[in-house]
Amino acid sequence: DNLQAAVLRIKLKELDNYIKSRIMAADYYDSKLQDIPFLKIPFRDSTSNHVFHQYTLKLSKEINRDELIQFLASNNIPAMVYYPVPAHQQKMFTNIPATVKRMKYTEWLSKRVISLPMHTELSHTQQDFIIENITNFLKK
Repeated sequence: DNLQAAVLRIKLKELDNYIKSRIMAADYYDSKLQDIPFLKIPFRDSTSNHVFHQYTLKLSKEINRDELIQFLASNNIPAMVYYPVPAHQQKMFTNIPATVKRMKYTEWLSKRVISLPMHTELSHTQQDFIIENITNFLKK
């Protein structure tokens, strides 16, 4: 509608700053999480740029993702799984060719990823709290 268009028109002028803020937050997460066992930070290809709409970690099999999400939630940290069902397993794709029906790595990832809070106003203090809670969970 017109109201949303007006708001978006103003916000679009700040898009580059929003992207920079997200990249800075992702850089901070990377620096603090890269050496924590059982976690893998997002891959960054040197030939492209990532805007970090989400900051998604891969968890090794040693981490129970549902328990981690629950633990973070109990500390008011809204971590989540954005795509719990892989696209090729969703109803709208029931007619895809049989060769595409089994995507082993995609299915594995859908069970092993978690997205941490990510937004343009995310402070280092907030991120430190999130990281501290992840490390506390891993110590259990």
